Amino acid sequence: MKMPHRPCQRAAVSLLGLLAALLPALANADYSWNFPTPVTPIARNTLHIHNEFMIIITVLFVTVFAIMIYSMIKHRKSLGHQPAKFTGPTGTVQWLWALVPFAILIFIDYILVGIPAYHAVVQMEDTKTKADMVLKVTGMQWKWQYEYPDSGIKFISTLATSRDQIANKETKGPHYLLDVDNPVVLPVGKKVRILITSTDVIHTWWVPQFGVKRDAIPGFLRETWVNIETPGTYRGQCAELCGKDHGFMPVVVHAVPEAEYLAWVDKKKNEMAAAAAGSDKTWSKDELVAAGKEVYEKQCAVCHQPNGQGMPPAFPALAGSKIVNGPLLSPEGKLIKDSHVDRVLNGKEGTAMQTFKNTLSDTELAAVITFERNSFGNTKGDLIQPALIKALR
Repeated sequence: MKMPHRPCQRAAVSLLGLLAALLPALANADYSWNFPTPVTPIARNTLHIHNEFMIIITVLFVTVFAIMIYSMIKHRKSLGHQPAKFTGPTGTVQWLWALVPFAILIFIDYILVGIPAYHAVVQMEDTKTKADMVLKVTGMQWKWQYEYPDSGIKFISTLATSRDQIANKETKGPHYLLDVDNPVVLPVGKKVRILITSTDVIHTWWVPQFGVKRDAIPGFLRETWVNIETPGTYRGQCAELCGKDHGFMPVVVHAVPEAEYLAWVDKKKNEMAAAAAGSDKTWSKDELVAAGKEVYEKQCAVCHQPNGQGMPPAFPALAGSKIVNGPLLSPEGKLIKDSHVDRVLNGKEGTAMQTFKNTLSDTELAAVITFERNSFGNTKGDLIQPALIKALR
C-alpha cells in the first residue's frame, strides 16, 4: 500500500537530523550572554553605559507594548467601538501624543545617555595624559609585530595553534586559534599608550576585556590606551576581514605586576642580544636548515604551505622556484634585484610578499633562505651566513 505524502513529517525528520548533527558542536560551544568581565576603565565605562541604555529601552519597550495591547483589547470592534474619522493633528491631544514622546526621547538621548557617552568617548581618546609607557602594534598578513620604544624590544607574535588542529588531525586545545608564540606582556596599574598601524591591508587590534578595538591602517598611525587593573591573560583577535588567514592572527596579552614585567624586559633584552650575537657566528648548513625550518613554519608556511607548494597565483610554489634556485648574490657579493635574498629581505611591491628585513633577525633570515634552498626538492646545496645578511642590510 502506498503511504500518503506527508511533508510536515519529512520536515520534522530533517530538522531532527540537523539538530543531531549540531549537538556535538553545541555541547562544546562557549556561550556568553553578557560582555566579558571588564579589566580597564574604558571597558568598565562601556559596560556601564550599555547596561544603563538597556534598562531605559526595556522600560520603553514594555510601556509602549503594554499601551498597544491594552488599546487593542479594550477598543476592539467586537465591543462596539467605532474607528475615529479624523486625519492629521486636529487637536491638542494629538499634538501632545506627538510632542511628549519626542521630548522623552530627547531627554533620554542627550541627558541620560548622551552626556555619559560623551565623557566616555573623551576618555577613550585621551591617550597622552599621564601615559606611563608606549606600545607600538603593527598588523601584517597574518601576524602582529610589537615594539616597546622605551626598552628597545621588538618581536613578532604569530599563531601557536598547530596546523594539525586546524585540519582536524589533532584534538583542538582549550585556546584553539587564540594562542600565540610570543604574547604581549604589560604591567598592571600603568597607562599604556598604544600606537597602531599596518604594513599591508586594514587589520583591527581587538581585546574584548580591554574595551579596545582600533583599526590598523597602512600609512596611518592610530592610537588608543589601556590601563589593566587585574593581572591575567587576555585574548582577542583581528576583527577585520584582512585576507585568507584573517581568523589566524590572535592577540594575547599577559598582564603582570610591575616587578614581573621588569624581569621580562631584562629577559627579552638578553634574548635579543643573543640573537644579535648569532650574526657574528659561522653556522654550518645543517644548523641553518634546522633553524630555518622553525622560521619557515612560523612565518612562511601560512602562504607557501608547509610542503612549499604554495597556492598559485597569489602565493607561488617554492618547490622548483626559479627564484629559490637562482643565484644568491652577484659574483661580487652584492644583492641582485629579484634574487632569493632580495625577495626575502625586501619583499615584492604589489603582491602579498612582505619585506622581512625589519621583522626577522640576521640569523633568522639566513636560516630561512638556506632552508628553502635545500628543501621541497630544491637541492642547491649552498647557504648564506648571518654575517653576510647583516652586511647587506
